[in-house]
Amino acid sequence: MHIVDRRLNPGGKSLPNRQRFLRRVKDVAQRAVRESAREKDIKDLGKDGRVSVPADGVREPRFSRQPGTGLQDHILPGNKTYVEGDTIERPPGGGGGRGSGEGGDGGENSEDAFRFVLTREEFLELFLEDLELPDLAKRRLAVVETEGLRRAGYTVTGSPANLALTRTLRNSMSRRIALKRPKPEEVAALEAQLAALRDSDPGRPDLERALLKLRERAKRIPYVDPIDLRFRRFEPYPRPIAQAVMFCLMDVSGSMTEHMKDLAKRFYILLHIFLTRRYRHVEIVFIRHTDRATEVDEETFFGSRETGGTLVSSALVEMKRVIAERYDPNDWNIYAAQASDGDNVSSDGPTSTELLRAHILPACQHFAYLEVGDENGPRAGFVEHRTTLWRTYEAIAKAGGPIAMRKVNHRREIYPVFRELFGRKDARAEAEA
Repeated sequence: MHIVDRRLNPGGKSLPNRQRFLRRVKDVAQRAVRESAREKDIKDLGKDGRVSVPADGVREPRFSRQPGTGLQDHILPGNKTYVEGDTIERPPGGGGGRGSGEGGDGGENSEDAFRFVLTREEFLELFLEDLELPDLAKRRLAVVETEGLRRAGYTVTGSPANLALTRTLRNSMSRRIALKRPKPEEVAALEAQLAALRDSDPGRPDLERALLKLRERAKRIPYVDPIDLRFRRFEPYPRPIAQAVMFCLMDVSGSMTEHMKDLAKRFYILLHIFLTRRYRHVEIVFIRHTDRATEVDEETFFGSRETGGTLVSSALVEMKRVIAERYDPNDWNIYAAQASDGDNVSSDGPTSTELLRAHILPACQHFAYLEVGDENGPRAGFVEHRTTLWRTYEAIAKAGGPIAMRKVNHRREIYPVFRELFGRKDARAEAEA
């Protein structure tokens, strides 16, 4: 059998070579991608990216002779100083000349950085590799896009690789016994009796007829028949999957400047890319609020302009309503991320605290709060201001609530803070160490 694979390499030539190269420079390329993401516009993260890696990061290891040791024969054209047998003094330090290659000091910038273009898939894979939703644990049986395979008895047709040999031979034995197929021992016994008789013996013809009958019957009843074949059968079944929903809460009140709203939108765009890229079974709920909260679609969440007062509890009430209607905490891993400037009506603090402690946090696996500030941040020499909402959430966090809090003032801080909030536990532990 001949198999011709006519599939084309996606994207370009030498795909296996490119994949091997990316695996070899993965660590270096990942650092370059993260540095690139600090200054790149969030909306450009989903596009192709050009990254630079140091030349020594792509150098391949190889075996070679050390130039400063051993006996070496050279032909020096135009030599008028040395003759055969002369000894040449070794240069001090055991090194070679002053060339710009690996053996000499060619200056700090003797080798340029290696630049190459990553596809969108490659860029996002490196960008989001060590991020995850924390404590993604709850599982349920649901209608899923992917199914697993499990053993489901035997079938009479199938691939030779799935042939159940033991079951096939057992069926063969049952059939041969039921049809009374002559045993090899019976045939051998008759042959031995014939061999012991003379040609003139009167009983020989009867034995020959009996032997012929046994052989014909054995031929008509094969040792293994196609009806004996049994193959291992597999059937698809729904796998228990981890279902998750992410609630995105954003303050769009009048106290939020355009810079603050821009920071919040960048955070959520990054979160949206992360969730849609890494998880196939994660739903996203967008909630915008001023003194009133509404559930909106993705386009309205990122593009609509709206102003008004600030009432954080309105967003929490809306989130509570959506959870009660569509997302049973027993079946869903519930996450929430909130972005605000920290402004809130003082009288709303107890209401927000009660909603979080009694309803929101018990249902959530993780709650992340991002407080956005002015671009210039707190001035030097002044105590950092703790906003009303920050003090409210800080008290809940100190009491052991599953809430993480970070502050951001500049766009370059979005990505590091995002990694702190959603980095893997082992990655965060290494970073803290």
